[in-house]
Amino acid sequence: MNNRPAIVQIDEHTTDEEASVTISLSWQDEQFFGSAAGSPDEASRARLVGEATLRAVEEVSEHRISLQLEAVATTELGETQIAMAQVLMDGVPVPLVGSALLTEHDATTATVKAVLDAINRQLIQVL
Repeated sequence: MNNRPAIVQIDEHTTDEEASVTISLSWQDEQFFGSAAGSPDEASRARLVGEATLRAVEEVSEHRISLQLEAVATTELGETQIAMAQVLMDGVPVPLVGSALLTEHDATTATVKAVLDAINRQLIQVL
């Protein structure tokens, strides 16, 4: 059995007025969902993905933790691109930082993985 939540599905919907993201995570044979909505511009997309991921993780933890996305970005590192996330968790005195490689130009999945990477070590202590 996996002791960390796993990505099941990422749903993104965009109109002229709003973008919405829903993240589905699996943990102990159950699915948990988190959503975020906001500006449809491309620059806001990574933040919406990160926020939706954190809401899903809070569901996994049955709201025993509170998480805040401080920063999320993609950047080049040598010849590869990576997604990075900085998360604040109530009760943890330092920011949590995670990263993930972008594969097949999929910044959305890399952002979810970076957010999960940032919090996984702290999360398994709560679950």
